[in-house]
Amino acid sequence: MRKRFIAGATCPGCKAQDTLALWQENNIDVVECVKCGHQMREADKQVRDRVRDNEQVIGIFHPE
Repeated sequence: MRKRFIAGATCPGCKAQDTLALWQENNIDVVECVKCGHQMREADKQVRDRVRDNEQVIGIFHPE
């Protein structure tokens, strides 16, 4: 899993700059602050389109 840093971004948790790393887990973008551990997740468009208005996605299981 390759993590990329987001240049110039500020963590909403600790307000530190240049500490956010981005990677994907099961087609979900994950952003985490390497300083305080604050995480944000967002499913890709294909997954979001399948979610009903009153539901939230935790993850998508893809059997191999």
